[in-house]
Amino acid sequence: MADDKTQEEVKEEVKAEEAKEEVKETKQEKKGTKAVSGKVGKLVDEISTLSVLELSELVTALQDKLGVTAQAPVMAASGAAPAGEAPAEGAAQGGAATQTVLITNAGGNKIAVIKALREINQNLTLVDAKNMTEQVPAEVLKDAKAEDAKSAVEKLKAAGATVEVK
Repeated sequence: MADDKTQEEVKEEVKAEEAKEEVKETKQEKKGTKAVSGKVGKLVDEISTLSVLELSELVTALQDKLGVTAQAPVMAASGAAPAGEAPAEGAAQGGAATQTVLITNAGGNKIAVIKALREINQNLTLVDAKNMTEQVPAEVLKDAKAEDAKSAVEKLKAAGATVEVK
């Protein structure tokens, strides 16, 4: 008789677990989330029980173990030194190593010049680039490396602009 109760209890527990799984699947479908494997699901359940402080420790531990950082990549503006490069390095090369590119006339094909400006400096909005072509002389690159300045001059001249390098 004890075995019958045990089997019945086991069946009820199995049914209860199945019902829980169905509820989870229904919730996931409603949220539009992707179903995950059992191992990942268990990890998610475990992690969701952690406090914010514990989550912070977990992130730090994973970063240390995997050798990665959670910092978002920073886009450097054209002409700016790369993140790891020391500013004194440019000064050691001398003042001629950096150049300023000015646009003095946009020419007849402003659309091509605007495209070239946005290609040179991806941080420029369409409106900023348009204003730059209308309010000449305008500074395109400031304190840029000689090779970057040369590339910018070539692109602008190919688009029909008149350019000055200082």
